Amino acid sequence: MRIVFMGTPAFAVPSLRAVAAQHEVSLVVTRPDAVRGRGRRLQPSPVKEEGIRLGIDVLEASRIGADEVSRIAQERPDVICVAAYGAILPDELLRVPKLDIVNVHASLLPHGRGAAPIQRAVLNGDELAGVSIMRIVHDLDAGPYCSQASFPIGNKSCEEVMAQVAELGAGELVDALTRMAAGNADWVEQDEGQASYAAKVQKAEMLLDPANDALTNMRRVQASLDTAPARAIVCGRGVRVMEACVCAQGVAQGEVLAKKGRVFLGCAKDSLEVLSVKPDGKRQMPASAWASGLRKGELRWERA
Repeated sequence: MRIVFMGTPAFAVPSLRAVAAQHEVSLVVTRPDAVRGRGRRLQPSPVKEEGIRLGIDVLEASRIGADEVSRIAQERPDVICVAAYGAILPDELLRVPKLDIVNVHASLLPHGRGAAPIQRAVLNGDELAGVSIMRIVHDLDAGPYCSQASFPIGNKSCEEVMAQVAELGAGELVDALTRMAAGNADWVEQDEGQASYAAKVQKAEMLLDPANDALTNMRRVQASLDTAPARAIVCGRGVRVMEACVCAQGVAQGEVLAKKGRVFLGCAKDSLEVLSVKPDGKRQMPASAWASGLRKGELRWERA
């Protein structure tokens, strides 16, 4: 089939690669170059880089207006595939493809509609992460789906879950396209009564807090991303906690126990054992290295 692919971040790259391996992708649409990464330099999106590598024409657009719809329509696509493009798509675009316009959505719909389904799943302690191949309609993430798959989150970090969902979604998308081409895709309407929304996670939600229990704080660490890191003030200094686990070690709320290279933060219930950190202005390090630099007279911690 002839495909137009729309996507921007690394999450969308496996889907682009998988679709291009089996179909004719005539155009890639992605958001313009932006300041990204630790160096804060202007960089192309991961999807743009992959599109160029595959030798596909790339259209950059921060929004899809009349000109962009016209350009996409020139490709006469059978299907438009979308994976984390990053902007609202107009209704006019929905009428362009011969067959359909489908989206790789990173949740088991109707649960987890919205901008941050994976991060919310990890933060909420959901048992499963998953993906749905859904038809795009006017309302946000409300279209029927023809494919779903899932896996246990366990103790995986949010970045690990995202990478696994991205690969899972690529496979499900290719399978869905095969069924769509054959005319036997089975579309399931979403139950509006079961719908939930995964709003963008704000930085303030991710701040570790001794007034919360250790499990809540650990889930913040597990869900942490560069855009919304799990942070705290420990012994008077800012630090991002990269890895941690819940521990029954007896530590009073708000106190810090540094013992034999291990660091424990006292919470309202249980304690949070810190395994890896990134102190402000320094590189990531194991807790054993960080523990030796903690000032013994100020073994307290608080919300950043």
